[in-house]
Amino acid sequence: MRDNALSTTPAIKFQRGEFVLYRDPEMFWTGQAGHTFVCRVDRVCLGNTYDLTPLAKGRPIYYANPDYMRLLPAIDAMRDIDTAPLNTDGAADDMTAAALAWLTQQHATANQRPELPAQRD
Repeated sequence: MRDNALSTTPAIKFQRGEFVLYRDPEMFWTGQAGHTFVCRVDRVCLGNTYDLTPLAKGRPIYYANPDYMRLLPAIDAMRDIDTAPLNTDGAADDMTAAALAWLTQQHATANQRPELPAQRD
């Protein structure tokens, strides 16, 4: 009687292209290692299931049950950039290469002189 069972799953509809954490239920319940991994949602299927591509393995997972999926929000991936203490010595040592590249690009863009509009006759 699944209808009476409590669900710990947040009511969420995943969208194509989102990143999720997926736990393979068969591997988990049989005690196998490597049962939880990051995937990209490739297709939303009928019956509230999803086709996923694991980022590390690359082998598709078809009809994944959303009860075993959790959204990986972009804000979590970008937290090191958003909270970087840029005014301290050695702050860049704790940042990822991607964060440094992004900050360098922002700095270069911010220091460019704005273009003046074309003069009208």
